[in-house]
Amino acid sequence: MPVGDSMTIGSAGEHTWRYRMWQHLRRSYGGPFTLVGPRETLHDKLADAPTSYAYADPDFPRAHLAGWGEGWLHMAPLIGEAVRSCRADVLLVSLGLIDLGFYTNAGQTAENVRAFAAEARAANRRVRMVWLPVTPNVRAESDPAFAAEVVRFNELLAKTAADLDEPGSPVLLASTPPSYDVHADTYDGTHPNDSGEHKIAAAFAEAMYQAWDLGEPYEQ
Repeated sequence: MPVGDSMTIGSAGEHTWRYRMWQHLRRSYGGPFTLVGPRETLHDKLADAPTSYAYADPDFPRAHLAGWGEGWLHMAPLIGEAVRSCRADVLLVSLGLIDLGFYTNAGQTAENVRAFAAEARAANRRVRMVWLPVTPNVRAESDPAFAAEVVRFNELLAKTAADLDEPGSPVLLASTPPSYDVHADTYDGTHPNDSGEHKIAAAFAEAMYQAWDLGEPYEQ
């Protein structure tokens, strides 16, 4: 189940990193799988609502739990029912930018991460999770205080992943894509373009391959 904010839901006309991940797993993973989640749409910027099905390629399992302007704060109360109803086994989570930008500081956001994990495990005691740190974004380049909160949160996210990791329900911290460039890999300083989608998908894919031997190294 892909879980995330605007970078995960995507907007009308995009492929999304969810599509790139599906392509990768279809090529490299030997076992049966599908993407699950209670939502399927893209965000329609003109309507300012999640009402679009205009994917660049709509022929893939489009299910997800993502929303424009939603963060750990918003997903923590929703994840339990989503995991339960959709029978999710693995959560690929990209959240945090919205929280830090509008709602909570790094410490408060980390507490919401713990609440999220607890709710997910209450729904499926053996759920596996991969968490992506907050990726580079244009606001951090011009707002030092915000940039500091991002750095602090990513440190807390790593600590939380280590604290909560357990054999029956592992938590992986994916690596921030090392070459991710807000000027080359996004179309507005935040939201991924085609190359950014591939790099986000690769971050999740590499984490699962290295830790769980799931799939193969990511190839664009």
